[in-house]
Amino acid sequence: MLEVAVSGLVTGWAIAVPIGAVGAFLVTLTARTSWRVGSAAALGIATVDGAYAALAVVAGAAVAAALAPVATALQVASGVVLLVIAGLTLVHALRPRAEPDPATPAEQRRMHPGAAYLLFVGITAVNPTTVVYFAAIVLGNQHLVSTATEGVVFVVAAFAASASWQLLLAGGGAALGHAVTGPRGRRVTGVVSAMVIAALAVPTMLG
Repeated sequence: MLEVAVSGLVTGWAIAVPIGAVGAFLVTLTARTSWRVGSAAALGIATVDGAYAALAVVAGAAVAAALAPVATALQVASGVVLLVIAGLTLVHALRPRAEPDPATPAEQRRMHPGAAYLLFVGITAVNPTTVVYFAAIVLGNQHLVSTATEGVVFVVAAFAASASWQLLLAGGGAALGHAVTGPRGRRVTGVVSAMVIAALAVPTMLG
């Protein structure tokens, strides 16, 4: 069970750590409003990550029997998907980009925790990469989530990993935001995350 929890934590952190427009917006929003608003927004992001992890676990369990004849090919394909995601993460981290256009200060001051939570659920949910990533992990490592209990542990760990990082960003406020969401910080977090995802691809392929 410890292996399942660690796997959930690692996969959750790997998908959460890269700082994109959503992470930068989270830090900016917290700096201009309050910790309550920022923490609600952070939990909105983590909720979607946890929901996508749960979807991957449920779907993986449902189709595992049907995919048994091609299990080896599926494991290899899942590893390839992870390598592609790692490559895209690396390219995204190294590619120059403009700063996100957050809401105006006046709009942010009027933001309430509930509204921030729903806003970040919405803007996080539209990214399909997350569910593809979790599906690749789960389907490529079915021995880790072979029971309902293991599935729950994996999902909770993935949610906890995502929540811990998003809350760290929110808690850091403007000081952490300038250090991590700037060009150098984005490159470092993106490269590290790409390396972790690529490393996960190897045991996924080997099953």
